[in-house]
Amino acid sequence: MSATQAIPDALLFTAPGCPHCPAVRRALDELVAAGLVARLEVVDLAAHPQRAERLGVRAVPWLRLGEFEFEGLHSPAELRHWARRAASAGGLADYFAERLKNGRLAQVATMVAARPERLDALLQLAADADTELTVRIGVSAVIEGLAGSDALRARLPALERLAASEDPRVRADACHFLALSETPAALPLLEALARDRERAVREVAEDCLAELREHSDG
Repeated sequence: MSATQAIPDALLFTAPGCPHCPAVRRALDELVAAGLVARLEVVDLAAHPQRAERLGVRAVPWLRLGEFEFEGLHSPAELRHWARRAASAGGLADYFAERLKNGRLAQVATMVAARPERLDALLQLAADADTELTVRIGVSAVIEGLAGSDALRARLPALERLAASEDPRVRADACHFLALSETPAALPLLEALARDRERAVREVAEDCLAELREHSDG
């Protein structure tokens, strides 16, 4: 994957009488003029309620910027920031971190369920030792919802990299995710973590190893 992605399109839902919609539209028009947004589509929610319902639009202004979704008023500076992040390889991880930090766990879970490849962005956050605790807890909660899924099992190499991290918190998270994969292929990795140099990691690994063995035997 290249470091720079395609310039994002924008989809904006507005409604008559919305006090914030004109400001958001002006800011997006400026981003189009600056070449940070490729195309802007503006939709009147009142005229297209079924489309709004399909997309889960419940309030306006509602914006989809690349893969990112936002509700309410956002400043021109915020929109410029997210337009730039939408065109970057690490942008989705940044977006998920912001959503999880602000209690939007359900939104992140829905987005990952819709496109399982987005799980890579969550694992990117898990691998970063500087990821805030609130975000790490959210990442774990979303991945718990993917227990036993093909998407999680397919990322065993990524989980192996987490298990080799220098940071014991990352290795402890790796234990949890390996158990959630519910595949016997994760057993050797957990067995190695059960011999980790850090006692806290060993304890987590032993619990997760017992959990995975029980699942495999069942």
